Amino acid sequence: MFQEFVEDHIEGDGATLFVRRAGPAGAPPVVLLHGYPQTSAMWHGVAPILARSYQVICPDLRGYGRSDKPASNAAHEPYSKRAMANDIVAVMQRLGHKRFLVGAHDRGARVAHRMGLDHADRVAAMSFLDIAPTREMYAGTGAAFARAYWHWFFLTQPSPLPEQMIGADAQGFWKLKCFNQAGGNNPFSPEALAEYLDAFSDPQAIHASCEDYRAAASIDIDHDNADEGKKLDMPLLTLWAKRGVIEKCFDALDLWRRRASRVEGEALDATHYMAEEIPDDIASRMSDFFAQNPIHAEVAE
Repeated sequence: MFQEFVEDHIEGDGATLFVRRAGPAGAPPVVLLHGYPQTSAMWHGVAPILARSYQVICPDLRGYGRSDKPASNAAHEPYSKRAMANDIVAVMQRLGHKRFLVGAHDRGARVAHRMGLDHADRVAAMSFLDIAPTREMYAGTGAAFARAYWHWFFLTQPSPLPEQMIGADAQGFWKLKCFNQAGGNNPFSPEALAEYLDAFSDPQAIHASCEDYRAAASIDIDHDNADEGKKLDMPLLTLWAKRGVIEKCFDALDLWRRRASRVEGEALDATHYMAEEIPDDIASRMSDFFAQNPIHAEVAE
């Protein structure tokens, strides 16, 4: 995976992140953010295509993969999407990127949503894969959603309940959750799957990812409520899985239009792990969207 990509560890804002990056010098920068319980390896099909025309940066979010896993606190603040977004802005700053484009899936897209609110001057345009806004998803929870996204409620239980249960068979839990969410199939390449399972075998990663979900159900909603009425003002492309929970349980475009001023999007014939199932299509749609919202590489001071 990721031939011709450089691997780095780059200091964020309180956590050092593992980063894969490639692309022509001087090309517009694109940061790609992964979801749960994965790593930057999820972009192995998309990133090399985008790297033909963009500087592509693929970090492991704090708490995941080979990135730092800071100690948390009672408010789960170190795993708030605000803290995770601040890492990404700091990494891009250290790489010399003042403004950049964002492609993001799952938890990474929730980080990107907060980044677009807190750092609107940094983000030129964003593309989200298979999410609706967190606060609205919790508020609109019904039986079908709760059954399908049971992990949203399990992972938020107080420590150490989910950590101990997952830790008893971390790889089995990973496969149960992810294969079920892919319609009972395995859409992952052997190399990517090996990286995911190895990373998720770390008890610190299990705890950190639970903290990510605990933050989503608490402090992240507090931050959203404090920003009531504030919308993303950069262009947003949202793509979701036709064979997934967002399509079944929510009106993604309507919900995003409540939270963003300029939104377009559609459902694609895939399951939740669409970047790995249809990477050529995802890369093409992101590339076309970013080309319609061009930026020049701006050097950060």
